[in-house]
Amino acid sequence: MRVIVTGSSGLIGSAAVRHWDALGDEVIGIDNDMRATFFGPDGSTRWNQSVLESETTNFRTVVLDIRDREGVLSLFEKETPDLIIHCAAQPSHDKAAAIPFLDFEVNANGTLNLLEAMRQHAPNAVFCHMSTNKVYGDAPNELPLKELETRWEYADESDYKGISESCRIDQTMHSLFGASKTAADVLAQEYGKYFGLKTGIFRGGCLTGASHSGVELHGFLSYLVHVAVAGKPYTIFGYKGKQVRDQIECSDVVKAFEAFSKNPRPGEVYNIGGGRENAASVLECIAKIKEISGHEIKWTLGDDNRKGDHICYISDLSKLRRDYPEWDIRVSLDDILRQMIASEEAKLS
Repeated sequence: MRVIVTGSSGLIGSAAVRHWDALGDEVIGIDNDMRATFFGPDGSTRWNQSVLESETTNFRTVVLDIRDREGVLSLFEKETPDLIIHCAAQPSHDKAAAIPFLDFEVNANGTLNLLEAMRQHAPNAVFCHMSTNKVYGDAPNELPLKELETRWEYADESDYKGISESCRIDQTMHSLFGASKTAADVLAQEYGKYFGLKTGIFRGGCLTGASHSGVELHGFLSYLVHVAVAGKPYTIFGYKGKQVRDQIECSDVVKAFEAFSKNPRPGEVYNIGGGRENAASVLECIAKIKEISGHEIKWTLGDDNRKGDHICYISDLSKLRRDYPEWDIRVSLDDILRQMIASEEAKLS
């Protein structure tokens, strides 16, 4: 089987590369290190590309910009894939406001190029689209919340499992990043529902792991571990540090892609995150890092919360577990932190 992975040097992309390479499949990565353009040298994933190429057997990288329509069409024609894992994106809702054209061109137009290349040259393939919970904008903030000592929590018992796929995606503030990813999300749905292609849309919570090149504007947990180990200061943006996120390790995301690829449901949408069991606030993550590693974070509280940011976001995983009962969360939040701390300490040793 031939697998094309976009954003192959990034967090989810590199996990997908390792997964399908280990199965003996031919894996072609599309990556041009746009993270360095978005976030500067600290955001570059070139180091991860080098590691991947040294550790894999059947993988190679094609330096291609997904905005290059002819280049994408040509690649799909010459090297027709059986499976496409689409992870390439401009991933920061803060950064998007400064680069609106680039953000939309990468997230929306780039996704359209890939979908149309699939329709023209690989109509029997499976397409897994890495979307985001930011497609819901700030609509999740409308749920009644209660303030606890270290976190915000859903006030109604009926909301305990978190946000489901029925949450609306319009008439809400998304950030420009959320808007461009919503366009891509709906396009991927449409290529499944209108054309009958085997597209699956996965709306990620906080995706993380030891290979994440986290920066202040994107990659919350990775960057938090980095500043803890490096002894750097950290600014919490609003909500008293009690905002809740559900963390999912990248290999658990890839296992969901694998389950979908074996039994695709065209145009279907799934929330994917750490769920209730891997949910924690910023303050709770800071405390966990200290408990596990002894590293204490010097943090300050900023006055302003990020526009369109979620106060409490937990992914309701019920639909994904119902349709793919072989899938579940395998890596706990504590294990995620242990892996990330060990990786960060190794970089500084």
